[in-house]
Amino acid sequence: MASTSLSFSLLPTEFQSPRKSSKLYTPRVRSAAIRPRPITASISEKQSVPVPPPIIISPSDEQPTKLPIRKIPGSYGLPYLGPIKDRQDYFYNLGRDEFFKSKIQKYGSTVFRANMPPGPFISSNPKVIVLLDGKSFPVLFDVSKVEKKDLFTGTYMPSTDLTGGYRVLSYLDPSEPNHAKLKQLLFFLLMNRRDKVIPELHSTYTEAFETLERDLAAKGKADFSGANEQAAFNFLARAWFGKNPADTTLGSDAPTLIGKWILFQLAPLLSLGLPKLVEEPLLRTRPLPPALVKKDYQRLYDFFHESSGFVLDEAEKLGVSREEACHNLVFATCFNSFGGMKILFPNMVKWIGRGGVKLHMQLAEEIRSVVRSNGGKVTMAGMEQMPLMKSVVYEVLRMEPPVALQYGKAKRDLIISSHEASFEVKEGEMLFGYQPFATKDPKIFEQAEEFVADRFVGEGEKMLKHVLWSNGPETENPPVGNKQCAGKDFVVLASRLLLVELFLRYDSFDIQVGKSAIGSSVTLTSLKRASF
Repeated sequence: MASTSLSFSLLPTEFQSPRKSSKLYTPRVRSAAIRPRPITASISEKQSVPVPPPIIISPSDEQPTKLPIRKIPGSYGLPYLGPIKDRQDYFYNLGRDEFFKSKIQKYGSTVFRANMPPGPFISSNPKVIVLLDGKSFPVLFDVSKVEKKDLFTGTYMPSTDLTGGYRVLSYLDPSEPNHAKLKQLLFFLLMNRRDKVIPELHSTYTEAFETLERDLAAKGKADFSGANEQAAFNFLARAWFGKNPADTTLGSDAPTLIGKWILFQLAPLLSLGLPKLVEEPLLRTRPLPPALVKKDYQRLYDFFHESSGFVLDEAEKLGVSREEACHNLVFATCFNSFGGMKILFPNMVKWIGRGGVKLHMQLAEEIRSVVRSNGGKVTMAGMEQMPLMKSVVYEVLRMEPPVALQYGKAKRDLIISSHEASFEVKEGEMLFGYQPFATKDPKIFEQAEEFVADRFVGEGEKMLKHVLWSNGPETENPPVGNKQCAGKDFVVLASRLLLVELFLRYDSFDIQVGKSAIGSSVTLTSLKRASF
């Protein structure tokens, strides 16, 4: 929740090893052969909320470097013309990945100067130093070296009219007083509702799978991405706030309302697939007016205000007004969390679908075997006994992290090192990292561009320090004093639960993959029900 990029919140690390278990639900798992025992879920009954002390992560300082100092290559070009040319290449002429690859080839370096969108006339200064390898990228996590104030969306910031007039947590630097208060409030929410996560994900995604099965039977295909959006919001609303949206005036409208609201914040950074002559003046000459989504946002705000009284009470104890806290809850739930699940869950289905029947059957065997050996219960402790399933989740996060873009402004003169050279950065210069290149660095990972399902099994776990999706290494915990996600284990937990639900229910599935403005669009073309 508290990262400086598109990301979503997670449970605090204290939840990883539950001491006790309690029965939470008993879902049915249909099978064409043996009917398995009812599946129940358990979760920690821990009662306290220990707030970890601020920690400064300095991965760039792990080992002194003796690499040669090299001038940062690259040019920003002529005023206006240079940024516009880079923008055209980024969106239209080359595309994002090829834009970065072409620069690496041109300069012979994974560190170089370039302009990042949106540029003229929305961004006053699009100049950045680009970091595209796994060695230089982590400096962006080091809040002793980089400032994160108002950099959530990079070189421009959307109007605060879209967030009730407040700079919400994602835009705050850890040095600002409200940062710690708001991040601690999110820890409180996640702790307070900890025992609802497993049963509510089961409930909402059971509904989603049943809808997908009906659509597949009627039409021969089913839109997983669309069903996932409705299930994701229902899951978050029920698990975190105890409200079923269908029982309120919000109904089933939330995904559409959120989509419009996010578009108005990210439009200058997106390509909607429109002709360039339409898209450029529409999205990149001036921000879309917030007034056009004011009523939509108010509906979302009203839902959270009515549903989150216990969190707003805690906010007042922490010295945060109820209004500011509620706007932060809207953003953390709808932008960070829902937005992240909108991207990540279809990506998981995409990569696992491409893995083929052999991988599907291995996952089904591992998941069902562990669940049965644990008395038919789905527990966090049981999921720790599923090494392949855990590895698959991490590999998806490595291959296609939902947090793609990271920014930070140098607080002082710095030396930043890639694998080949060191570079001098001046105070105030903007640093930018494209995470998919950092997490697919061939000098760190073997077969870096390939999806390797068991990459993080056994000895492979030592490579988790290079999985960076949460605005920090996967091996680090999120304190209040940095910008790592407010409880990063929630997304890992939810992702694992999705795979458990999927492979308790199905042996295998087939997919078609398309593109969307954010992430991938996934359509299911077959589902094979569980046969053992």
